[in-house]
Amino acid sequence: MNPITKFLFELQEVSLLLWRVFIGLFRGPRYLDEFVKQMDIIGVGSLPIVLLTGFFTGGVLVLQTFPTLQYYGVHSETGRSVAVSLIRELGPVLSALMVSGRIGAAISAELGSMVVSQQIDAMRALGTDPLKKLVTPRVIALIVMLPLLTVAADIFGIIGGGSVASYIYGQDHNSFIASVRDGIASQDLIGGTIKPFFFGLIIGGISCHKGLSTTGGTVGVGTSTINAVVLSSIWVIVFDFFLSKAIQSILGQGTL
Repeated sequence: MNPITKFLFELQEVSLLLWRVFIGLFRGPRYLDEFVKQMDIIGVGSLPIVLLTGFFTGGVLVLQTFPTLQYYGVHSETGRSVAVSLIRELGPVLSALMVSGRIGAAISAELGSMVVSQQIDAMRALGTDPLKKLVTPRVIALIVMLPLLTVAADIFGIIGGGSVASYIYGQDHNSFIASVRDGIASQDLIGGTIKPFFFGLIIGGISCHKGLSTTGGTVGVGTSTINAVVLSSIWVIVFDFFLSKAIQSILGQGTL
């Protein structure tokens, strides 16, 4: 199978999987306990790494940009540049990549192990729909929790940037906060919150599909896990470009 045909085939399979998840939301049974469990694993479990990533991303942004802004005499706008960069792009994308590496791999490995050990077949034999029991709670939990994780990363990124600006470059806290407050527009907040919903959908769909399509025993589980993480990360970055362009056209985002 050539790469283009394989890509189109897998795109069709992932799309059908997500469509079945959407349709299944309107029919019982609903496994709320599994949904809450996945929210805890995805949200609370990923919080430390997302906060750490956000904090140091904001810090390194200030570390790299402050001298240049100071050279042109606009260092008072440091908070604005950091906040807009984080909220528009870096916060959603980096959070999605961290969650993809942690949760995407876990989902694919877990479902793949269940496939090769015939647990999925056993569930079907007992009358349980694996899609509703295993896939739907994970996809919905990703869609719900990834925006919240992104907001947390944005906040800690701004805190990290403010800490570097204050303690390394001696900028006044109030000046940095005022720059952040004046620089953030409602369009930035809306756009930065919309992106994680789509990223969660991408990560959940690809990871579940790769896990459920595992073949080749335990070796296949490893292969599915690698493919899930790589493809999810690539598609998050690729889709971010088109989503950013759409948000710019709809909400009027433009220059800093």
